[in-house]
Amino acid sequence: MTVKLSFSEALADPAQLSVTWELVPGRGAREKAQEHLVKMAELAAKDPRINAITITDNPGGKSAIAAYAMAVEAKQRGIDPLVHFTSKDKNRNALESELYALGRADIQNLLVMTGDYPGAGYAGSAKPVFDFDAVHALRMITKMNAGDYSKLPATNFFAGAVVSPFKSTEAETMAQYYKLHKKLDNGAKFIITQLGYDARKFDELRKYVDSNRLAVALVGNIFVLSLPVARLMNQNLIPGCVVTDSLVDKLAAEAAQSNKKELQLLRAAKLYAVLKGLKYDGVNIGGHGLGYTEVQYIMEKGEELSADWQEIAAAEFDHPQAGGFYFFEKDQATGLNTCQPAKRSQTGSSLKQSLMDVVHGVAFDPKAPLYPVNKAIAKFVDKSWLKQPFTLAEYTTKTVTNECRFCGDCAMHELGFICPMSQCPKQQRNGACGGSRDGWCEVYPGQQKCIYVKMYEGFKGQGKEERMKSKYMAPCNWDLHRTSSWLNYFNDRDYNSSKD
Repeated sequence: MTVKLSFSEALADPAQLSVTWELVPGRGAREKAQEHLVKMAELAAKDPRINAITITDNPGGKSAIAAYAMAVEAKQRGIDPLVHFTSKDKNRNALESELYALGRADIQNLLVMTGDYPGAGYAGSAKPVFDFDAVHALRMITKMNAGDYSKLPATNFFAGAVVSPFKSTEAETMAQYYKLHKKLDNGAKFIITQLGYDARKFDELRKYVDSNRLAVALVGNIFVLSLPVARLMNQNLIPGCVVTDSLVDKLAAEAAQSNKKELQLLRAAKLYAVLKGLKYDGVNIGGHGLGYTEVQYIMEKGEELSADWQEIAAAEFDHPQAGGFYFFEKDQATGLNTCQPAKRSQTGSSLKQSLMDVVHGVAFDPKAPLYPVNKAIAKFVDKSWLKQPFTLAEYTTKTVTNECRFCGDCAMHELGFICPMSQCPKQQRNGACGGSRDGWCEVYPGQQKCIYVKMYEGFKGQGKEERMKSKYMAPCNWDLHRTSSWLNYFNDRDYNSSKD
């Protein structure tokens, strides 16, 4: 008989495949979606195979009841909740307040994400916040757990993060994996994949983690896919979810059959079997209006099919993106991957980046020949009447060259001289979000390239792309807003002197 384990215990047990069930609360306080969640939580609590229910936080950027409120009710009914903890709608102080509330309710499991870009709300679209990215939030949680952040007692959160191996370009794929390193360095204990149906990509992530000796539990995402939702994902209308043309065609062929729902559930069960075969530590099962009997079927049928997982992977989950990049060479025998990294493309750095590198190396780098002189000048200007005109001159210059937003805590030289405050709608300082598609920004597809795609290509041209996985970028200090970042840098006030 299976003993019911908590979410963290199940992930740590090599003999058990952890199962979490994703439930989506809707708008309102006592509407159908909320009552469905509570009822399903009661059923999940009685099933020893289900270790937690995951509760989303305003998916798609649309308003819904707070995940925290529903997590409290789920815990009262005896099931471990896993709360989606996103930074899109709250600044750092609001995030800290929410953590205290979660801790008081003894809710420890957090899936830390930047979150979807905010959409329509009361009287128009909501203002995006993005004060923190996922790496910042993980770092704060880790410090709270260690008792290093304040004089308060240490917390006991079990925090994880998200990665998408389902990217079509080399630059996007590497940006995801480099940010994965940062998430793990800053305390993520488990990783849940975003949505995709390519077994070779699931295998790629497993092999990447193993080959880099990364100590983290991997959870594969299983979504019961219907044709209407598949078409939305295929058209990139649900960020971070990848459904290729070949899979849409397959679902369209099934749509005329009387047992189409059974076929959708069977596909989910087959993916369960594949993920178990690939040695994932857990699965996260979701789907629109998914009920307990359907989750039960996926678990039971998935276990039944698990011995044949390799054949299933080749037959059912061979849905590559056209011209898509894979980190490893293909294993022709299995259709999955070898352990041999694939050859990568060659790129060159831009003229603008090269020129700015020269300027930084001469004037701003602590080892630069002009650094001592510039530091002395900056200290003088900082205390004189020249401070205001100097600040205006810097802002004007950087607005023309880099679309400066006057944050006063400039990190452009760390990011290929691309300003994340003006050129990334989510203002990401530690790596790409998961919403890009084919190199395009989630918010402006077809109009604006993801800045981390441009950054990777520029750094790679200089042989410096590995820095994208190692350099932690502290959040902006808003005390410095509308001040001179050059004066702040030379007077030891910016992120370079931060205690974070």
